[in-house]
Amino acid sequence: MSLLKLAAELEETARQTAEMVDGVFHALATLSDTGITSEKARSEAISQIVQALQAQDRIEQRCRNMAIATRHFAQMPPTASEEALDAVWHSLEMDELRINSLSGVARHVSGGDAELF
Repeated sequence: MSLLKLAAELEETARQTAEMVDGVFHALATLSDTGITSEKARSEAISQIVQALQAQDRIEQRCRNMAIATRHFAQMPPTASEEALDAVWHSLEMDELRINSLSGVARHVSGGDAELF
């Protein structure tokens, strides 16, 4: 189960990374949009870039937490109980990795951007 959860969390991290890249792309598109004033384009692009950078920080935190979990799993015997494996996830700092009900919650937000925070 823990390897399946790790795979799901890696997929969610990849999805969040793609959303971050989309945010940067939209910022570039905003900057090149001749239909809006330069000042408004800069303001909107700055906001979009800040959101993308915040997403990058979140992705980095996810990766560090998953690396910690993976190291713990590597040190456990192959006969480790499901409870012991679950304890590794529960020891992590990020709520979305630590609490099962929050796992992958960003992908379930309807309408608009994913909530990463």
